[in-house]
Amino acid sequence: MADPTSTARILVIEDDAHTADLVAAYLRREGYDVSTADDGREGLRRARAERPDLVVLDLMLPELSGWDVCRRLRGESDLPILILSAREREADRIRGLDVGADDYVVKPFSPKEVVARVKAILRRTQRPAPAAAGAPPQVLRCGPLVLDADMTRVTLEGRPVDLTPSEFALLRALMSRPGRTFSRAELMACLYPGGGSVVERVVDVHIGELRAKIEPDRSRPALVETVRGFGYRLVTGPKGGAAP
Repeated sequence: MADPTSTARILVIEDDAHTADLVAAYLRREGYDVSTADDGREGLRRARAERPDLVVLDLMLPELSGWDVCRRLRGESDLPILILSAREREADRIRGLDVGADDYVVKPFSPKEVVARVKAILRRTQRPAPAAAGAPPQVLRCGPLVLDADMTRVTLEGRPVDLTPSEFALLRALMSRPGRTFSRAELMACLYPGGGSVVERVVDVHIGELRAKIEPDRSRPALVETVRGFGYRLVTGPKGGAAP
């Protein structure tokens, strides 16, 4: 069965020609439509003009750094971003997620791993097929928070909330069982069905960004509650306003 994500358009922003050609070749082998840019400013321009389905982004770029490209793209849209960088410190990986990346792969890398990460991100962004009879509901409601899985849309008190694919996947899992505590391992599986992650704290980082978008005060979360030593849950009842 053909991979439904294989028709996606991918922009690779990478100033090293060998790396860009290698990544593009492996992605094209999977059927993706790939274009490239060799500096940050041109990459940002092409991302805005071409509206790809995903961006593979180096950090150390001429003209405009990958940090700035990621920050600007995330400020404008929920375009999925996979960072590909030689910066391997955990602090850099966390910073990459903090500025809005959905995943982070360290150089030197396996091209097959990059393809697998791209597929995982794109599957999280794919609009699901219409629900069959008996399938889980596509519209989830918890008080003022509404998630429409079919339309890939979230609203809070009627106002749209722009989430990254990773934030959407985590919120969908939490809203599927309000009040149930999800372990970090379970939430990790929502992000990386094939296993693996960029950093142990990846779930915590994405939850922090999710809280910034749906909580009145992210320092005192009222909707997504931390269960210390285990994971997270969506609060039900008066505190979170979610339906019992």
